[in-house]
Amino acid sequence: MGEDGGGGDPRSLVGQAGEAAALERYLAAGYRLVARNWRSPLGELDLVVARPPTLVVCEVKARRGHGHGGPFDAVTWDKQRRIRRLTEAFLAGRPDLEVTVGEIRFDVASVSFGPGGRPSVHVFEDAF
Repeated sequence: MGEDGGGGDPRSLVGQAGEAAALERYLAAGYRLVARNWRSPLGELDLVVARPPTLVVCEVKARRGHGHGGPFDAVTWDKQRRIRRLTEAFLAGRPDLEVTVGEIRFDVASVSFGPGGRPSVHVFEDAF
């Protein structure tokens, strides 16, 4: 697990809480955690989970309120390309996973925190 060094940074805390809420959702659906906050010089993968035969790479976007659009809106075309490159690097270092391209799914978990701090998680499966 990576630490971003943000300490008490409110954005960092919202991001961490969003990842935890998304992971909880996947675990409840029978997935197992493969990696969280996997980092390389190219960037970071938020969540990698598996439920054979599918490996899911999930980009988590979390926000408090809706003032800047939905969290999903932050996953641009450029970000999608970066996540795909990161996934290739991740898989190159994990030959034990032995997955084929058809078994990899890219999801986006959109997490919003309303009044009281309760997370609302919406997972866009096969988002890109």
